[in-house]
Amino acid sequence: MRVIAGTYRSRILKSLKGLALRPTSDRLRETLFNVLGPAVAGARFLDVFAGTGAVGIEALSRGAAEVVVIEKHPPAVALIRKNLESLGVRSGATVLGADALRGLEMLAAKRKADRAAFDFVFLDPPYAAAEEYARVLRALGSASFLAPGSVVIAEHHKKFDLPVHAGSLARFRILKQGDAALSFYRHVESPL
Repeated sequence: MRVIAGTYRSRILKSLKGLALRPTSDRLRETLFNVLGPAVAGARFLDVFAGTGAVGIEALSRGAAEVVVIEKHPPAVALIRKNLESLGVRSGATVLGADALRGLEMLAAKRKADRAAFDFVFLDPPYAAAEEYARVLRALGSASFLAPGSVVIAEHHKKFDLPVHAGSLARFRILKQGDAALSFYRHVESPL
């Protein structure tokens, strides 16, 4: 696994042995960031169910101003920190060792204090965890820490269909590649 482009281009990232994680493939990550394009530069990026941290690290490499990763598996949290350290990342990245919903609650509490909002959110629960997708999309659909027009991307198995709407999130694109798919949602603030 490697960083595709940007500051850390071609740098190797470590992964855990065995089947504890299913990292987003280099090819799918490249497709994702080709779709997001230059909008990542200067953006705030949230990576939920971060695994190895490869998606968040790719965002940093491509100029994201800040990246927050949420991962509950302690060995994966240590791995993400090790990957960041090996790249010499000293600022701009925060690793939250927490369950996805608890991590989102922590961000919501912080949002009240600093008013900063996320431009992009990527989530990649285990493909078989259908309820995790629903729970996290619902939480994001009512989150106060998303910027107007922000984009939420969910990676899932291509045969698993996610909801078209989740609160303030409306799906606007599905991109399939191999066995994986990316569902793109836009955060639309409701009129007052």
